[in-house]
Amino acid sequence: MTLIVRDFTAADTDAWIRVRRAAVPFMVVTPASVAFERSTAHPAKKMRMLAAERDGEVIGTAFAGIAYDSAEPGQAYVTPYIHPGHRGRGAGSLLLRAAEEHLGAEGATAVYAWVVDVPASRAFAEKRGYRPTRSLHFQRLGLAEGPLPRPQSLPAGVELRTAADFLDDPRPMFEADAEATADEPGDISTDFTDYDDWINHTWNDPLLDHGLSTVVVADGRVAAFTAAHTDGRTRYWSGMTGTVRAHRNRGFAKLAKADSLHRARAAGYTDAYTSNDADNGPMLAVNKWFGYEICASEVRHVREFG
Repeated sequence: MTLIVRDFTAADTDAWIRVRRAAVPFMVVTPASVAFERSTAHPAKKMRMLAAERDGEVIGTAFAGIAYDSAEPGQAYVTPYIHPGHRGRGAGSLLLRAAEEHLGAEGATAVYAWVVDVPASRAFAEKRGYRPTRSLHFQRLGLAEGPLPRPQSLPAGVELRTAADFLDDPRPMFEADAEATADEPGDISTDFTDYDDWINHTWNDPLLDHGLSTVVVADGRVAAFTAAHTDGRTRYWSGMTGTVRAHRNRGFAKLAKADSLHRARAAGYTDAYTSNDADNGPMLAVNKWFGYEICASEVRHVREFG
């Protein structure tokens, strides 16, 4: 049996999706999103998509790149996925090695990777020089399985819009996203300073449903938002929920998520997923209020290059 690791090609799209869905079934991925990820990558990202192939069948994938939008240079990441039916046969090791060699050649000094929080996966990472840093929880909400709660009525001066209302001028959304993302807990800081880059890689993401992404506007300015990513069929993913600093602790995240989830259910979506850093107590509490339940956890690991 021959096992090789090679660069991803467009012909691998269906196999890439099959492996991703089998390995992390709560994530949203479509042929359009795979093509978008590949075709619009920022040059500074030094992105490389890899496929592990055994006897002509793609059984694993990896996504590696430089965190070019971080204030700290040399930060990089790799996300390997192995189909559950093919684990323990060397594909993960080969993918990781190829990704590390690529990132090291591009100047990476630290490589971060998310690892499923099970003993075998954690042992795999630690054996290869990775140490744990932080955890996150994936959560699921069955949109067709019961009533969804609604928060209190809108305060004076507050209204609900959607991201579609900002298609002519998305800059207020960019500014709110940049501020909220900068304050998210994490190992790699993210600084959104390039508006055009944000348009290309966030606003134009084919998974982003502008009509289902709710925006809370207070006194005429964006105060909070939730970005809805969907597969166009049954699956809904909360890509990001954020509140600008001046309006935190007013329940605006609940307002945004409630509106978006109710409309997603009305549109026929049945499974809602999200993820939160284990230290992000406020959002974990909000999601618990809606009825989300933890369905899996991951632990971020890092390997520092000497």
